[in-house]
Amino acid sequence: MRILVTGAAGFIGYSLAESLLARDHEVVGWDNLNDYYSVALKEARLARLARHAGFRFEKIDVADAAAVGSGYAHIRADATVHLAAQAGVRYSIQHPEAYVQANLVGFANMLEAVRATPTKHFVFASTSSVYGLGKQLPFAEDMDTDHPMSFYTATKKANEVMAHSYAHLYGIPTTGLRFFTVYGPWGRPDMALFKFTKAILADETLPVFNHGKMVRDFTYIGDIVEGIARVIDSPPAANPAWDALHPGSATSSAPYRIFNIGNNHRVELMTYIRAIEAAVGKPAKLELLPMQAGDVEATEADVSRLAAAVGFRPATSVEDGVARFVAWYRDYHGV
Repeated sequence: MRILVTGAAGFIGYSLAESLLARDHEVVGWDNLNDYYSVALKEARLARLARHAGFRFEKIDVADAAAVGSGYAHIRADATVHLAAQAGVRYSIQHPEAYVQANLVGFANMLEAVRATPTKHFVFASTSSVYGLGKQLPFAEDMDTDHPMSFYTATKKANEVMAHSYAHLYGIPTTGLRFFTVYGPWGRPDMALFKFTKAILADETLPVFNHGKMVRDFTYIGDIVEGIARVIDSPPAANPAWDALHPGSATSSAPYRIFNIGNNHRVELMTYIRAIEAAVGKPAKLELLPMQAGDVEATEADVSRLAAAVGFRPATSVEDGVARFVAWYRDYHGV
C-alpha cells in the first residue's frame, strides 16, 4: 500500500515508517520539522528513512490548509496515519496556542483532506491522558474521558470527537489510538527515559515528581508500531446495530473505533528508574519533588479490544525495553 505518515520525523512516526517500509509498503512522510526539540535528531531519523527506495519526504505543516489539501490529493494514499501533533503536557500550560494550531486546526485540515480525497483507513493518534481524573484501573475505552487535566489532553479528546463526526457524516473508516507512555530507541529528548538516562550518565540529579509515587503503563515503541501496523490492515465498518445504551465492544454505529495501545501492566516509577540504573550501570541521584500541574498519578491500559480486533497484545518488559534504549542512546551520543 501507499501510506501517508504525518509526523514522520517524530519518535513514533519515524519508527512506524521504518517498520512499514520493511514490510514493503510505500511511505510518504510529512513533517514541519519544528524546533520543539532537536531538529538534528529529527533529521537523523529522516536520513535513515531516506535510505529506503519506497520512502518520500515532504515538508508540510498540517496547520497549512492549502498545502495539506493539495498535497494529500496528489498522494492518493491507500491509508493515512496522522501522528503529527504538538506533544507535551507541561508545554501546553505555557504555550496553548501551539496546540490550537497543530492539534485542532491541523487535525481539521487532515479531516477535510480525507473527506475530499477518500482513503481506505484514517488512523490517528490520541493519548492515555484523555482518561484525566479517572482513578479506576485499568483504563478501558468506554470509560469517562470528559475531565482532561491539561490543554494538550483537551485537544486530543477534541480530535476523537472531531474524527467521529467525519466518520459518521462521510463514512470514513477511522481508528483512534490511545498511546500509553511510549518509550524506546530514537525517543523524544523531553520524555522521562531520555532525561533520566542523560542525567545518570552525567552524574546529574534527577527530578522525580510526586516523590516517585507514580505508576505508568510503559509501552515499548516496537509494540506500539506492531499495533499500529495491524490496525492499518483492519479498517472498521459501520455498525447499524450499535446501541448507545448497550454498546458492547463497538465504539459507534459509524465506521469508527477507539483502541488503547499499552502494555497492560502497571509499573511504579521507581521500578522504572531502577531499570535505567541497571542498564546504565550506575546509581541515580534523586531529587524528590511535588506533583507537577497537569500530570496524573497512575495509568494502565485495558487492551482486550485491541487484542480481539487484531490479535496483538504489547508484551515487552520494561527491563528489556529500557536496555535497548540505553544501548541506542550510548551509540547515538557516543557516550
